[in-house]
Amino acid sequence: MADGAALWRIARDSEVLDLNSSYSYLLWCRDFAATSAVARDERGEPVGFVTGYVRPDRPDTLLVWQVAVDAAYRGRRLAGTLLDGLADRTVAELGLTTLETTISPDNTASQRLFTSFAERRGARLEREVLFDTELFPDGPHEPEVLYRIGPLSATG
Repeated sequence: MADGAALWRIARDSEVLDLNSSYSYLLWCRDFAATSAVARDERGEPVGFVTGYVRPDRPDTLLVWQVAVDAAYRGRRLAGTLLDGLADRTVAELGLTTLETTISPDNTASQRLFTSFAERRGARLEREVLFDTELFPDGPHEPEVLYRIGPLSATG
């Protein structure tokens, strides 16, 4: 739970992610720690994270909610390492076979991250618009494209 404030700051400073309330990051660290991962620096401070949850209607599917890395730690493949580790852990511990995430068309870094993840895993990657622009009530928002990757197996 203590990581929630740091995760909120990393998300805020990313200037790319939709920022949720600080309260939601505190809850996330409490309720979804088993399906999330945090990278730490040499002092033990969070410098990156992947948050996710198991879809209630698809218990074999991990939905990755957000991925962020502190600016000082970008370019070190940290996001990919976190994603690989989380996938390996959830496949082994929970028997998950599919990973999903949504990405807006302008987020090329996330597109590369998840495309290369699928390639490393030798998994199929399917894309489809999940939420069109007009569904967002809070102003202009790009569509969110669903990336579905699977089947997954542990690599470690």
